[in-house]
Amino acid sequence: MSNKKINFNSAKLTISAGFLKQTPKDMPHIVFSGRSNVGKSTLINKIVNQNKLARTSSSPGKTITINFFETDGKFYIVDLPGYGYAKRSDADIRKWSDLVEGYFKNYAKNNISLVVQLADLKVGATKDDMIMIDYMNNAGIPYIIVATKADKLNKTQREESINKLNGQFDALPEAARPKIIPFSSLSGEGIDEVRKNIAGYVK
Repeated sequence: MSNKKINFNSAKLTISAGFLKQTPKDMPHIVFSGRSNVGKSTLINKIVNQNKLARTSSSPGKTITINFFETDGKFYIVDLPGYGYAKRSDADIRKWSDLVEGYFKNYAKNNISLVVQLADLKVGATKDDMIMIDYMNNAGIPYIIVATKADKLNKTQREESINKLNGQFDALPEAARPKIIPFSSLSGEGIDEVRKNIAGYVK
């Protein structure tokens, strides 16, 4: 790992890729993954200290593009389209699957430095989350888990939810269990730790 000094405020949208051939490969990718409406855009905006860089949608699951944000000329923040949205059409589900699977397996497998996997702290890791996590474990892709909406739980609920989320990885060897970072969009809790982890994986 490196300890590069990164200006996270210097982030700009480079491309919204609807086709895999549009994927940039000139810098490392820090990938943000999670189900629709888990708070991915909010987290990205907090990390780069911009309110509207990653757009939040009132219609979850609407966007099926991979958004690349060049950050400080050192890496891309990669915003994957959210998964698990029940109202997607079959055609949209296929498009999502082809785009994301192609991104991981073909177009960017050598560029991905870290995946920031989001999970709702109250809900825990869903079946869809675990499919993504199992894939990363099997592929040897480094990842951390950001547990969103931590501010919606009281102290007792929060402790129980963190223990439950940790328990979902008991089957993994201890060294392979992911780092879990609670995140609050209200207080900004977790942002500095996420930034530190990103900086450590930018090669």
